[in-house]
Amino acid sequence: MTEREQEVLRLLREDPMIPQQELADRLGISRSALATHISSLMRQGYVMGRGYVLREGPYAVVIGGANMDICGRVHGELRGGDSNPGWVHTAAGGVARNIAENLARLGSDTRLITAVGNDPHGQRLIEASQQAGINMRHVLVLDGQPTSCYLSLHDGSGEMLCAINDMSILESLTPQRLAPLDGLLGAAHALVLDTNLSSQSLGWLFDRYGHLPLFVDTVSVAKVEKIRPWLPAIHTLKPNRLEAERLCGITIAGPESWPMVAAWFHRAGVKRLFLSLGVQGIYYSDGEQQAHLPVLPSPVVNVTGAGDAFMGALVHAWLQGMAMDQSARFALACAALAAGSEDTVFAGLSRAAAQRVLEEYPC
Repeated sequence: MTEREQEVLRLLREDPMIPQQELADRLGISRSALATHISSLMRQGYVMGRGYVLREGPYAVVIGGANMDICGRVHGELRGGDSNPGWVHTAAGGVARNIAENLARLGSDTRLITAVGNDPHGQRLIEASQQAGINMRHVLVLDGQPTSCYLSLHDGSGEMLCAINDMSILESLTPQRLAPLDGLLGAAHALVLDTNLSSQSLGWLFDRYGHLPLFVDTVSVAKVEKIRPWLPAIHTLKPNRLEAERLCGITIAGPESWPMVAAWFHRAGVKRLFLSLGVQGIYYSDGEQQAHLPVLPSPVVNVTGAGDAFMGALVHAWLQGMAMDQSARFALACAALAAGSEDTVFAGLSRAAAQRVLEEYPC
């Protein structure tokens, strides 16, 4: 599927009854060009018959945090206790939401379950996510509670000085509110969880859907302890060095320690481990196949969203039936694209774009 065909399919998922001329106008192309893309999607089986009937295929459900990211950066050195000239940027964010956006931009049918307030930030999060191709129909919109916000302050070089994260609304995403979505969750081909969820909700999800492929993003050292009782239910785990050390108690000092760490997680029940080693790349293992892959030597602008892109790519690769080694390389390419972008999520992400990265920087 081409990048343009992905755009067409995303808009059709949002509104299957959209008139063809309106669809062409939104894409900025001619009606005849659109007809060519529609014909191609029909040949590939994504669109069936008249009226844009879409094929029901494998889908993933991502559950966790969605924030409005507010980033302030001063022009020079920060002066405490004073008003500093600089700029402020806002964007849709949150670990689960970012993973879902990466997954949707790769062409996977993606449903996001999160909680937002009935306020301007919540509405913007929903609209931005829908425009990226995420199915937002099951998002919980709550009156009287503010949408999650992540507020960060950076110096002139871009180094973060401090941050405040208000995610209290996620406590409302309880098992009682998740239970009515049992049909959606039970039929998913992959569930993706982040540890911003409460321990109670994580436990309920692990207990009820442990038979499904469960992908877990550990988020932070402070939150990783929530999953300790549920390691046997995890299909794919992506911790960084500090998060892995917190769980396994093994100091990750060098290459000789990576197989030991992987073995510990497999004994604990985790089926697949993708250990993020920062500038050293990743080490992956499923108990039978293990390997280390270095970071791709592509340009780096902003590493903030690389981990979310990596996880989104792993889930997409699973849905596409890729082998583990192929999945790891594909995920590294997607992470490189994110790191080379000013934005946390690279708007130009696609399978074709990732393949071009791998051709330029083979690993």
